[in-house]
Amino acid sequence: MSTVLNAETGRTTGSANSRRLRREDLIPAVVYGHGMTPLPIEIARRELRLALSGPAGVNTVLDLTVDGTVYPAIVKDMQRHPVRRNVQHVDFLQINLNEEIVVQVPLRLEGEAKEVSVNGGLVDPAVDHIEVRTTPRNIPDEFVVDITDFTMESVMTLADLPMPDGVTATQEPDLAIVTVLLTRGGAADEAEAEAAEAGDEGEAPAADAAGEGDAPAADEAAE
Repeated sequence: MSTVLNAETGRTTGSANSRRLRREDLIPAVVYGHGMTPLPIEIARRELRLALSGPAGVNTVLDLTVDGTVYPAIVKDMQRHPVRRNVQHVDFLQINLNEEIVVQVPLRLEGEAKEVSVNGGLVDPAVDHIEVRTTPRNIPDEFVVDITDFTMESVMTLADLPMPDGVTATQEPDLAIVTVLLTRGGAADEAEAEAAEAGDEGEAPAADAAGEGDAPAADEAAE
């Protein structure tokens, strides 16, 4: 089932008009794709927020309704203010529900890697999203990785991530998507342990040297 998002045409393009729309809590946008001429539109900020509030987020399949005409669409690009981070402009891509498209799906970690924590490590998602090719109705809401059994040597690649039926990853299979890092505290502890071990190894030859030096002196005294 699609989510309806209402929009209106007739907006004048240009920076001045875009600023005016934003002051009125409207967002300038455009819809294009499938050979149509790009259509400038405006949408209410609140309606956009509600439309994308479901589990699919920005990958929500929308019935973008523009002056009575419905365009099946998804968000292709969303521009945000560099400081306030509020949405400044949206690009909507008209889609065919039976054709495959390429989208980015969020990656989320769950669980607690106790062995990694004990050893001063940190499980790190090397990527935030996984790029996949699939039909619009088949887009996963997210990929979830359970890190409970991770160790300091664990590395998860894209090939290790199960894909739902009809979904294909577009990136290289050997791409590292989850790794384990050594934190500063853990690195300091490791360096200290290595230094202590090196010190222990250095003391043994010194003791041997002292022993070898003492033997001739004892023999001379005996003579």
